[in-house]
Amino acid sequence: MLSRVLSGDLPRSRALSLVLLVIFVGLALAPFLFPGTRSLETAARISVFIALAASYDLMLGYAGIVSFAHTMFFGMGAYGVALACENMERGFLPVVVGTLAGALAAAVVALAIGLFSLRVRAIFFAMITLAVASAVAVLVSQLSALTGGEDGLSFSIPRELTPAYKFADVRILGVAMNGKLLNYYLVFGGSLLIFLVLLRVVNSPFGRVLQAIRENDFRAEAIGYRVVAYRTIATCLSAACAALAGSLFAIWLRYVGPGTAMGFEIMIDVLLMVVIGGMGTLYGAAIGATLLVLAQNYLQAVMAGAAEATAGLPLVPDLMNPDRWLLWLGLLFIASIYFFPAGVVGRLRQGRAGSGVTKP
Repeated sequence: MLSRVLSGDLPRSRALSLVLLVIFVGLALAPFLFPGTRSLETAARISVFIALAASYDLMLGYAGIVSFAHTMFFGMGAYGVALACENMERGFLPVVVGTLAGALAAAVVALAIGLFSLRVRAIFFAMITLAVASAVAVLVSQLSALTGGEDGLSFSIPRELTPAYKFADVRILGVAMNGKLLNYYLVFGGSLLIFLVLLRVVNSPFGRVLQAIRENDFRAEAIGYRVVAYRTIATCLSAACAALAGSLFAIWLRYVGPGTAMGFEIMIDVLLMVVIGGMGTLYGAAIGATLLVLAQNYLQAVMAGAAEATAGLPLVPDLMNPDRWLLWLGLLFIASIYFFPAGVVGRLRQGRAGSGVTKP
C-alpha cells in the first residue's frame, strides 16, 4: 500500500525513512504537538515550500533545466486567488476559480517560455527566465489599481477557513476546533497532494525520459525522443504545481504582495532547499524545505540563547549575536555543500549502501 502511494519510490534508507516520518508526523499533528501561532505559521510555510521546492526539483533535478522564474509562477497562483476573492462574492467558488486560473496562466506562460527559449543553451535559458521574472515583478508592482502595487492585496477567504468559525465547541489537547485549523489542514493536504502527484510523475516513463535527457540530451534526441517537447511539458507541469502552491500560501496568509509571492529571495531559498536536500530526489526537497524554514524562523532565537549562555566568554557572545544569523545561515549552507555534495538524501542513501557487508 505504501509503495503504491509513493509510486514505488521508497526511501531505501532507514535513516532517511525516519527523517521523512518525523517531518510527516510533525506537520500532520503540528496544531496539537506545537501549539501557538508562530509554530503553526512555520508548519504551514514548511508545507507550502515542500510543494514549491518539489515542483522546482522536477525542472532542475530531473529535467536539468535551470530557471529563475519559478517564483513568478508561484506568484501567479497567489495573485489568482487574491484577485478572484477580491472581485467575486465571498465563498469557496472564488478560491477554486482563482486557483485554477492561476495554474492555467502559469502553464501558458511556461509553455510560451519553453517553446521560444528551451532550444538555446542552458545558461541563456536561465538568463531569459530571469529577465521575464524581473519584468513581471516590476509590472505587478506598478499595476497598483489591479494588484495593490507594493502594498499588495488583503482579501477575504470563506468564513469556514477563518478563526471566527467554530465547527465544534470542544478543545482537543487545548486546540480550538475552528476555521484556522481547517485552513491549516487544507494547506497541509493540498501540499501533500502536490508532492505525491510530482512523485508519480518522476517515477513514470515520462520521468525516466526526463532523467535520460538530463544525463545526455544528444543521445536522447538520437534515439528518437523530442527533447524540447519533453522539457516544455516538464516546465509546464512544474509551473502549474508552483502556482498551486502559491494559491495555498495566499489562502493561508489572506494576503499577497510582491515580497511574499514574487521576491527573488524566495527563488534563492527554493534553490537552496533543492540543493541542500539533494537534486533529483523529491524527498530532498522536503528535507531541504524543512531545514531552511526552521533555520529562518528559529536560528535567531537559538543564537540569542547561545549568546546569553556564553556571556562571560570573550568574543563568543559577539559571534552569536542574533543580528548575525544570516552569516551563520550562509556558513551552514557552505558546510552542507562541503559535507553533503549529493545533498542530505544522497548522503543518507550512500550511508545505507556503505553499511552493507559484501560476502565473498
